[in-house]
Amino acid sequence: MIHTMKSYRQFIFNSLLILSLVLLANCTNFQSDPAPEGLMTDLLKKPEEAVITNPEPRFSWIVNGESDATMQTAYQILVASDKQTIEENEGDVWDSGKVSSEKSVAIPFRGKKLDEHTSYWWKVRTWDQDGQTSAYSGAEQFNTGDFQKADRSWPGQSRWVTMEEDGEERHVLEDRQRANYHEITPENVTRNSEGNHFIRFEKAAFGTLKLNLDPQRADSVVVHLGEKSTGCNGVDRSPGGSIVYEKHVLELEKGQTEYKLELPRKRPDYPESVVMPDHMPEVTSFRYVEIEGYEGSINKEQINQLALLYPFDGEASYFHSSDSNLNQIWEMCKHTLKITPFLSKYIDGNRERMGYEADAYLQQISHYSVDREYAVQRYTTKYLIFNPSWPVEWHQHIPLMAWADYMQTANKALLEEYYDEIKHKAMLPLAREDGLLSTPYTREGDVDEEFLETIHYDGSSFRDITDWPQGTPANESEHRSGHGGITLEGETDRFVFSDVSTVVNAFHYRNLVLISEIAEVLDKEEDARWFEERAKKVKASFNEKLFNQDRGLYTDGEDVKHTSLHANMFPAAFGLVPDEHQTRILDFLIAKGMACGPYGAKYLFD
Repeated sequence: MIHTMKSYRQFIFNSLLILSLVLLANCTNFQSDPAPEGLMTDLLKKPEEAVITNPEPRFSWIVNGESDATMQTAYQILVASDKQTIEENEGDVWDSGKVSSEKSVAIPFRGKKLDEHTSYWWKVRTWDQDGQTSAYSGAEQFNTGDFQKADRSWPGQSRWVTMEEDGEERHVLEDRQRANYHEITPENVTRNSEGNHFIRFEKAAFGTLKLNLDPQRADSVVVHLGEKSTGCNGVDRSPGGSIVYEKHVLELEKGQTEYKLELPRKRPDYPESVVMPDHMPEVTSFRYVEIEGYEGSINKEQINQLALLYPFDGEASYFHSSDSNLNQIWEMCKHTLKITPFLSKYIDGNRERMGYEADAYLQQISHYSVDREYAVQRYTTKYLIFNPSWPVEWHQHIPLMAWADYMQTANKALLEEYYDEIKHKAMLPLAREDGLLSTPYTREGDVDEEFLETIHYDGSSFRDITDWPQGTPANESEHRSGHGGITLEGETDRFVFSDVSTVVNAFHYRNLVLISEIAEVLDKEEDARWFEERAKKVKASFNEKLFNQDRGLYTDGEDVKHTSLHANMFPAAFGLVPDEHQTRILDFLIAKGMACGPYGAKYLFD
């Protein structure tokens, strides 16, 4: 009996020891990295507020870890048909299993065939270099739409669609996020010397006004909206230039009533202007409000800027320096990227409401710098391929935009789908025997209609621009740009326009280089070699025919004597300048200063 009890005690002790070792080992295995964050479906940060027309959507996430040294070595994606299933860590639509890969961007769906007009949920977990498993991420919903994409005005067009949720209908966009209205309280409300209420908001935004007023009688008030104040608690009603000022009459009812200022629909007279959809209130850009004729009092709680804002993560970027002016510039630039995509693509926001490729490119690369945002950039690129503006160099920005998308996303989808369209922007039919492009610089420029069809331009003003706004060089009236008459004003440094433009051909060279890179990414080796050789040919002709050996500088064009900032900064930015001439050109650019517009400044900094 004693022997048996001793054996039993030894058995219990050994069992507990083994169990402790097992639990210890398991506890070590259960120690997990933090869950992945920042889930995106087809580049959308909020796919639940959109519908996706891709039957094989792509999933992306941010790898998380205990330190910056954490590296993903594998992942597992789950896709489920309902929220309860995904919360139980089951993927009844797709369970990728453990996939050995460092990739966390644009992983294509490989599960059961997805149904149209259906909601799904997905999550992901990862393994690090030490074999540690992360927790599963939170679940993200995505909605499918029409996979066939029929009845589109142009390939890749995104349309508004209506979804029903909790018995209510809501409008969402295909394959892109929509902007939403946000109520913003003013900084202060004061009365000016004329007895008018003056309302100051912290920043300008595209929006309208929401007011809650309690007039003693039915009446009307005049509402002044503007981007510029008088400095004396008033809205500047003659601000000049393209600074926004608008005057509206608001009819009031007696008693406390909530109002939304209904702005008239903007329908700019430009060929590719975008009009606000009927289900969204019209907006304009303003920071200041002056209400004329209201007898009662107004406090901050009674008025809001109803700002239309694209989804934006204000914590995604940060900058601070000892220079307060520099800090303000940073905040202004960052805010600009928050408010300008209010129609879910980059367009001129208030005046023309149409897209311009060069403007959009600057917004694209700037947006990458302040937020983890890729969808609006990609959609704008597609849009501008088929809805281009008029300047030659603006068309030449499409390869730059497509390449920037790939460099930021590591996703070849845009390059694959629109490769032929990107190639057309090289404008090879306009090339001479020596490889240089000959393009029109006046309204009378004779360009083959079949060529214009390949770049989807059907307007009447296809010509060079160089920079904006344009002026005309002294004694060079025959080189008018077609804008603003014969003046010295402008931001082109008195650039002389000619058929063989140094600026246009600098862009042409850059296009050839990038298309060669794009072809290599797409495993089109023959194209890659051809464009690479073509770029070498253009570079040789460029330096032979557009470079003035005596001055050590590039002229504005073939057989042109004038030498501008633009004719030298673009070759320098795009790698056309031979080593022996770089110091001379750099000194010239420094001496010139910022003799360009905001658009040209990007290339001057490059």
